[in-house]
Amino acid sequence: MAFPIPHLISSPASSFLPYNPLLNLTPLSLNPKIPPPSHLNVLHHSRRRKTDSILRCSASFYPENNNANSPNQDDVTELPLFPLPLVLFPGAILPLQIFEFRYRVMMHTLLHTDLRFGVIYTDAVTGTAEVGCVGEVIKHERLVDDRFFLICKGQERFRVKKVVRTKPYLVASVAWLEDRPSPSADVDVDGLASEVETFMKDVIRLSNRLGGKAEKEVGDLRRNLFPTPFSFFVGSTFEGAPREQQALLELEDTAARLVREKETLKNTLNYLSAASAVKDVFPSSSSSSSSPS
Repeated sequence: MAFPIPHLISSPASSFLPYNPLLNLTPLSLNPKIPPPSHLNVLHHSRRRKTDSILRCSASFYPENNNANSPNQDDVTELPLFPLPLVLFPGAILPLQIFEFRYRVMMHTLLHTDLRFGVIYTDAVTGTAEVGCVGEVIKHERLVDDRFFLICKGQERFRVKKVVRTKPYLVASVAWLEDRPSPSADVDVDGLASEVETFMKDVIRLSNRLGGKAEKEVGDLRRNLFPTPFSFFVGSTFEGAPREQQALLELEDTAARLVREKETLKNTLNYLSAASAVKDVFPSSSSSSSSPS
């Protein structure tokens, strides 16, 4: 399986992407030059400063297999969908600003029902994905011009079975997804998660060094998460590469997801190690060596 060589960027360059509530560090980015689409309803960092304390309160999310009350995989239900050029993972926090009329209509409906809708990835090249993640509104504010400011949290994954209607907003019949047991009984999933965490720490350490930040010990990234929710957390940090994130979201095998993330992080580490070596030899070229070509 081939992976792109990833790069690391500072938060302001990726401000249109979801804030990561567990890492107050440089986010991982596989494609840092993606500009924010003009219609994107994701909240920018200028507004996030007011909500950082809210977002950080969600550091203990991710129960294994989402939660004990997760819908059965055989259940099919109707769900309003919000297509966006980003990927939401279970447990991740997503700030949104709703200003399009059809989605304001959707919000008025949701506020009188269960506050849940489907976030599904879409772009001009690949179209709209079949697999998405439920976003549950955990905080909302209705603004004077009828816009909405939301804080959403990722819940169950789903697969679209059939589009029920398209107006005033998209509604689909969906089936729920959960990871299946690994086909190989010899796979040490917990060991894989530990390896991924180690690579993440190395990537963060080198990224901070290249960014001129003071070197400090990277703390516990797993926060007692089981392998499945930890794999979702890792995928949520791959900012700037929504297609890779979508591929990770669609996998139904925790071990396979962790293996793919491990390979991506290894490639990241190789890139950063080379950039760090260049910086040591040519200090005056450090800024250009750490920037993507």
